[in-house]
Amino acid sequence: MAAQKKESQINLLPKDKFAGSPLGRILKWLLSTFRIMVIVVEMVVMLAFFSRFWLDARNSDLNDEIKQKSAQISAFATFEKQYKTIQERLKIFQALAGGEKYFSGNLNLITSYLPADVVISSFSATGNQVTIAGVSPFEQSISQFIVNLESDKDIESVTLTQVDAGEKYEGLIGFGLVINMKKGAL
Repeated sequence: MAAQKKESQINLLPKDKFAGSPLGRILKWLLSTFRIMVIVVEMVVMLAFFSRFWLDARNSDLNDEIKQKSAQISAFATFEKQYKTIQERLKIFQALAGGEKYFSGNLNLITSYLPADVVISSFSATGNQVTIAGVSPFEQSISQFIVNLESDKDIESVTLTQVDAGEKYEGLIGFGLVINMKKGAL
């Protein structure tokens, strides 16, 4: 059997006393530690560089989504405008429909005092004020109508605003009245 060869370790580099000294060991440790820190920093930089591609793609997707949503909003703008207009009209209608009971109550009250030969040609109510225009063949009928209205407890005042016996009415006397209703009446 052959004898095992002994491997010899030959170090051709001269031994440096500085590497064994405390300052040399600290320097060796700092150099190896800074190498690790440089590697970590390089990894962070590469991560930031590669994440830029993902962030650019995400930014592009978000910009496309914003454009799409703004197009949807602008498409619904006319619909929303029409919807708001209709809602405003409904509010006005509800206000008028709610006042219809008040309007018809006033009309019923006033026509209950109307003499047989007096005809009302126009009737309008705004707030607590009612305006009437009418015709009658006799002055006594108009004055009786005014007296009848003044006797009602729901009527605050009656004012004769116009009397006209011109050719426009052909033998009839035209008149205009403003009736102020008491607040909360009807």
